[in-house]
Amino acid sequence: MNRIVINADQGQATISRHLYGHFAEHLGRCIYDGAWVGEGSPIPNTRGIRSDVVEALRKVAIPNLRWPGGCFADAYHWRDGIGPKAQRPRTVNIHWGNVVEDNSFGIHEFMDLCEQLGCEPYICGNVGSGTPQEMLDWIEYMTFPGDSSLANLRRANGHPEPWKIKFWGIGNENWGCGGFMRPEYYADLYRRFQIYVRNYGDNQITKIASGMGGPFIYGTEVLMRDVYKPGGRNAINALSLHYYVYLRETDFSATRFGEDQWFTTLQKTLEIDDYIKEHIAIMDYYDPAKEVGLIVDEWGAWYPPEPGTNPAFLYQQNTLRDALVAGLTLHVFHEHADRIMMANLAQTINVLQAMVLTEGERMLLTPTYHVFDLFQGHQDATRLALHLDCERYSLGGKSLPGISASASRKGAGPVLLTLCNLNPNTDVDLTCELRGMAASSVSGRILTADQMTAHNTFDNPNAVHPVAFEGARLGGNGLSIRMPAKSVVALTIQ
Repeated sequence: MNRIVINADQGQATISRHLYGHFAEHLGRCIYDGAWVGEGSPIPNTRGIRSDVVEALRKVAIPNLRWPGGCFADAYHWRDGIGPKAQRPRTVNIHWGNVVEDNSFGIHEFMDLCEQLGCEPYICGNVGSGTPQEMLDWIEYMTFPGDSSLANLRRANGHPEPWKIKFWGIGNENWGCGGFMRPEYYADLYRRFQIYVRNYGDNQITKIASGMGGPFIYGTEVLMRDVYKPGGRNAINALSLHYYVYLRETDFSATRFGEDQWFTTLQKTLEIDDYIKEHIAIMDYYDPAKEVGLIVDEWGAWYPPEPGTNPAFLYQQNTLRDALVAGLTLHVFHEHADRIMMANLAQTINVLQAMVLTEGERMLLTPTYHVFDLFQGHQDATRLALHLDCERYSLGGKSLPGISASASRKGAGPVLLTLCNLNPNTDVDLTCELRGMAASSVSGRILTADQMTAHNTFDNPNAVHPVAFEGARLGGNGLSIRMPAKSVVALTIQ
């Protein structure tokens, strides 16, 4: 028996729109050939930024964008990316294939991209190879409204007014590619660097510490113990967590897999909930008032790169399976919306679990993009109390919940109910009891396909795309739903 009870009048935490954030690193073709084609490109662009990509991301209300990394951030020096492009230094991208970085996409170009997208910039500063002075200067250059040499240099480079920067990361994965540091050493460095992350004028920065990978909870323990101080002005506003559904073994593939790998991928996806709970338990111990936010600023599926591509560029296709990965993960974030303040899918364009893929002048939207579209109404809505009883999806002696669900509402408006059917073989019948509202209509959209491996290609860019869903019927004090196998459904209940 599959049954959901939604208490439409029992609102819980707000699902911040920033849970639907994204990540663009100088890695492979995410920036170059992805977001940036240059002013002289025959591909339609605005000041070098690709127009079709901007239009697509605006349609899903992208709330924030993290840049310049990732591992790239802790080898990036901001002065390399300002001034006339012909005079910018050519540097080596040591993390991602030793390709030459011409720095034609720098601070001004990134901020222009954010302005075109209508999103908040999230900058990750360099701790691994940088200095506190460099970070101090970077923030002054971008945000100081007065008559300083760095502010005047910004004006000379074409931006008279200071920018607003809300989110600032102090290093990235400093336990790994960002310096291979012990948590205690990074905590001490963080305490030093954050002093120089200053607010100028009316700009207010959220200071974000570089946290740990999913299972490594000790880093969270050290940061909360040694950096956080309850109440008042704080050195830390948020700490990050990274979690990948990491399946890079040679027998895995982004597009060639059977049910065993489908099951393993979804199983690993759901494990993020356990890791988040462990990190939150530590945070709750030191910070029961929830003054410090948790940010999952890298997440997604990570498979072997597509055959024939540069393995350092992490280019992978995106199937219906990845749509389920996205839906399940976003549902987990909703469940912890009282502590998780932001999340960033890795990555936006042409890298890992991308929203958009490009090839020359052609662009396509991935199944993951369509999930963000279907779930768009959850942004800044109130998560509703929901109880789910469902059958299990079993394979090889293991089992998972067969259904995942989340519901939200803005004020007295319609309820958005999103559902994932994890079983690739079996349609499910589901009853939904609504409490606290009288429903008069239901409409919806569905994302599914005949094959688990279905994906969009440049020759067939709409192989997997949402269509109208006719499988929900009102009756009594709720509705009945017939949900196809391996599908993601979004219902609007009024």
